[in-house]
Amino acid sequence: MPQRFDAIVVGAGAAGLFCAGVAAQRGVRVALVDHAPRLAEKIRISGGGRCNFTNLEADRPERFVSEDPKFARAALRAYGPRRFVALVEAHDIGWHEKHRGQLFCDDSSERIVELLRTECDRGGVAWFRPCAVHEVERHDAPVEPRDRFVLRTDAGELSARALVIATGGPSIPKIGATDWGHRLAGRFGLRVVEPRPALVPLTFTSQSWQPFAELAGLALEVGIATPDTPGAPAFVEDLLFTHRGLSGPAVLQASTYWRPGEPLSIDLAPGARIGEALRTAREGTRQQLGTALAAVVPKRLAQAWLGDEGERKLAELGNRALDTLAARLHDWRVTPAGTEGWRKAEVATGGVATDELDARTLESRRVPGLHFVGEVVDVTGWLGGYNFQWAWASGWCAAQALARG
Repeated sequence: MPQRFDAIVVGAGAAGLFCAGVAAQRGVRVALVDHAPRLAEKIRISGGGRCNFTNLEADRPERFVSEDPKFARAALRAYGPRRFVALVEAHDIGWHEKHRGQLFCDDSSERIVELLRTECDRGGVAWFRPCAVHEVERHDAPVEPRDRFVLRTDAGELSARALVIATGGPSIPKIGATDWGHRLAGRFGLRVVEPRPALVPLTFTSQSWQPFAELAGLALEVGIATPDTPGAPAFVEDLLFTHRGLSGPAVLQASTYWRPGEPLSIDLAPGARIGEALRTAREGTRQQLGTALAAVVPKRLAQAWLGDEGERKLAELGNRALDTLAARLHDWRVTPAGTEGWRKAEVATGGVATDELDARTLESRRVPGLHFVGEVVDVTGWLGGYNFQWAWASGWCAAQALARG
């Protein structure tokens, strides 16, 4: 005989832990199953070890990418950032706002993991970890309602009337991430939007990047956009040059919207008027172009951008030449060759298609009792705590549905 529960949650990451804890404290008998030997490793390594656990503006659905941009609205309104902040404070976890609404723990991300573990233990969640799931069966009319879903696992058979998939996506495979949840959805006949690496550095061919490879380690604030992606926002964030391409918050944000073969548009001096600054510097001086440009952008960038041209006297250059240079710096068009892939991606875009799910309960429209929460769903937030908030909100909504039976 299987061990019977009201609900089984597969995946002990942010969404799964939160869903299990909330449901269990509402009287649902919950089993939580996860294959990883260490609990919630993605939370542990996030935010430089301090966990950017939410964003004060993370209730704005337009800051999430999905086939249906409105899908996330119901969950984000039902469980917004302030509610999770209140829970953090109830656990006496100090936090601070870094910038742009990003909230971090004052000390360690381990505090968030312990919060979630404590919430699960308060509800009496049954832990099965590390424990792999080998097979999932669904019975349409079981004699015992809690035998609707039967899982064959390392711990034997587990069964429940409801099953929550919170296994995330394939980003950062070294900590055990896989596409298991997507494959399971496909076996049950649900449509899956093809996952792509997101919040990921972008790379270039060695030949095209050769003039800029020497800038590795240089960081500066830029404006960045993906001009060929309809409706994609522009961001003003820090950019980091690497030996292989571009990284930093600016590029991670843009990568979610970028598609192979499309260019990036980068303003290397947002808010500055480069042409005007160079014309002003030209008046009454014998400055070289490189020296004048280095007053507007970092010296290393000015040198790499201009090469030998940087030694020309400003007095030799007319307004048209200076304006052309300024225009290129304000709209640097580069076309990446690809991304650093799953090993460096913080999240995945794509996942279980939103038209397969009820936005209020995250339950499958065609498989009653089957829920998908967190990153496994085709909802991807901006950098800066948005994806954690989606995990809390989607997990909370699924938990309410489990409690209603």
